[in-house]
Amino acid sequence: MIQSGRRRANGKVECSSLLLGILGGLLLAASFWCGHEFWPRKPIPLQPQQDSFRNAIVQPRGAALPFGENAVADIAAEARKGVVSIQTKGTVSVPDAPFHFNLPFKEFEFFFGPDSHPFGGRQFQRKFESQGTGSGVVFRKDGYILTNNHVIQADDISVTFDDKRVFKGKVIGRDSYTDLALVKIDATNLPVAKFGSSKSIRPGDWAIAIGSPLGLDHTVTFGIISALGRSLSDLGTNVELIQTDAAINPGNSGGPLLNIYGEVIGLNTAIRGDAQNVGFAIPIDVAKDVATKLLQHGNIARAYLGVYMQDLDKTLCKSLGLAETTKGVLIARVSPGSPADKAGVQQGDVIKKIDGKPMETSKQVQDLVRSHKPNDTISLLLWRNGALTAISIKVGDYPIEHKEK
Repeated sequence: MIQSGRRRANGKVECSSLLLGILGGLLLAASFWCGHEFWPRKPIPLQPQQDSFRNAIVQPRGAALPFGENAVADIAAEARKGVVSIQTKGTVSVPDAPFHFNLPFKEFEFFFGPDSHPFGGRQFQRKFESQGTGSGVVFRKDGYILTNNHVIQADDISVTFDDKRVFKGKVIGRDSYTDLALVKIDATNLPVAKFGSSKSIRPGDWAIAIGSPLGLDHTVTFGIISALGRSLSDLGTNVELIQTDAAINPGNSGGPLLNIYGEVIGLNTAIRGDAQNVGFAIPIDVAKDVATKLLQHGNIARAYLGVYMQDLDKTLCKSLGLAETTKGVLIARVSPGSPADKAGVQQGDVIKKIDGKPMETSKQVQDLVRSHKPNDTISLLLWRNGALTAISIKVGDYPIEHKEK
């Protein structure tokens, strides 16, 4: 009985020891967990490729690029050295009929001279000082700046660099057809922009814009390439444009659009005023070609007719009294004094053929005209008042300040 009692007592002692051991293990595990979660730990060093974008940016094109937190800042810091802010000043004359105190026209004429009728005749001019802001990129280190033609429509041009150096600029060549221009400043050893190519870009690629929106010089914005090949005749350019959602505002014109390698792939030129972050840039391959020709010749000879065109569709054909299946290109307007005007082309004419080739779109007309040189002669077959009319036009030279096709 005593032995049995001892066994039962030893059994109780063994069970108590086991429970204490389990409880101790749980407490020890809990202590380790709390220490792992809440106690300070030594930071794990990052690999060089992850810690900085500087190492990644020199990798071969096509290699996977880790998009570090300083990527855009590093690109902008280097690229902005070759970006300039352009300020312009000029005088604009605005027609203005003088205040005539409600006098009869005879008395009005007595005070202001003959043909000074407020509703016709000689016009009075009021002059205003105009100021503008734009951007540009350094094209050559010996002082050549590439920008938009519409940026430098003024007599006084001032060019400011990121380091606050200011130079007077002079226009040495312009091409209103592509809305591009070259400005020369008296400087050497300038930081030239890093030019890439616009041939390989795709919608969805990263895009960085640098410029002077609303006068805020060297502003950096970031987005993507939204689309390619945008043809927008109302923007005053005749090239297929790059569309981007990187924020562009007035003053960005002439500034660079960069890729993720820091290369200039476009020259920002316009925005849609009725939208947000819908901007457009001239492909840099076009800009480089135009800039090179402007350096050599100062201008570029381009074939010019002087007409505004519109493609025919069923609705337009119906409004013109034409069969819905009519093929051709409508002359929406003829520029006064242009080669087309002198040859007798009229608003409402429909171009059927040029040099014997059928025309169905305005792009076909543009491409064929561009294949000619100034002073060439082309033959148009027009549909006018229910009959075909043949007209020959001597191709003109595209006016420097002209915005028409």
